[in-house]
Amino acid sequence: MKEKGKRKKEKVKSPDASGFAIGVDLGGTNLRIAAVDEGGKLLEKITTDTGIARPRDEVIAEMCRAIQALAKKRKADGKLAGVGVGVPGIIDLKSGMLRGSPNLAGWHDYPVREEIERRLGTRVMLENDANAAALGEKWLGAGREVDDLCMITLGTGVGGGIVLGGRIWHGMTGMAGELGHITVEPEGPPCGCGNRGCLEQFASAKAIERMSRETAAGGNAPALARVAAKRGFSSETVCQMAEAGDSAAQEIFGRVGRALGIVLAGLVNTFNLPMYVIGGGVADAWEMFSPAMLEEVRRRSFVYVATCSGASGPKTVITRARLGSDAGLFGAARLALQGLRG
Repeated sequence: MKEKGKRKKEKVKSPDASGFAIGVDLGGTNLRIAAVDEGGKLLEKITTDTGIARPRDEVIAEMCRAIQALAKKRKADGKLAGVGVGVPGIIDLKSGMLRGSPNLAGWHDYPVREEIERRLGTRVMLENDANAAALGEKWLGAGREVDDLCMITLGTGVGGGIVLGGRIWHGMTGMAGELGHITVEPEGPPCGCGNRGCLEQFASAKAIERMSRETAAGGNAPALARVAAKRGFSSETVCQMAEAGDSAAQEIFGRVGRALGIVLAGLVNTFNLPMYVIGGGVADAWEMFSPAMLEEVRRRSFVYVATCSGASGPKTVITRARLGSDAGLFGAARLALQGLRG
């Protein structure tokens, strides 16, 4: 087991960089910090296994010490433009207050931005982690050739971000992009948000685990039942079973794909954007869920069909993210380099 706070460092030299920013991805179990130059070169990355079960002030202190050390070390790369921090949860954009987060217990109504700025003495850009990931994909990933995109992140839960004109679209109060809480099935499983049948209840890692338990308990999926009896489920295990040809596991990922397709069809019809990006850890199962997802989009979205029917002109692209777990780090750094919110 790793010691708490132990850091793993990755270094990349960047010639003639005129400036850099520091991006932070504050997750439910890990804290990741990276220095990124103006051209998008990753200069150095630090990952700590700082458990969020620790007191929040201790986590913030650990973060700020790492940021200060990294900033000092990268002075030769130019001027520090600022710090961007991606946080899972609902953020008050004006005050920089974290109003609530399902993955950060005890951080309710916590002045995250103010605390970090006070400790660092520098400007900090605070952003929802899925929004930061969407901006990262726009800058350096799947969306670098388009100005507008919508991203759905499939992890423990389901998040989303919308980028218009190269900048994050926040909506009226900063809550735009809560795509995981679009209703897929009105009387479906209850969701932590208070609704029923949200996308998060069909396309997240937790949803895959729940659907696997339910299927195993039904008595018609012996392989899943054996896994349940031995070690329990993870979305990765179920994906491996689907890849190996287990029909029950394949059907579960078919449900994931259909739910995503229903939501994507509505988004395509509503926004008519050039690109929709699917990211997060569950996206590693792309081959398992994307056929059902794309079939559902074709069935439900006349806009998608019209733009992909072979006629000349722009096509609607639905694609997997390219930056993996680093998308949020790059997006957070980009916020600081942009200098103001999108």
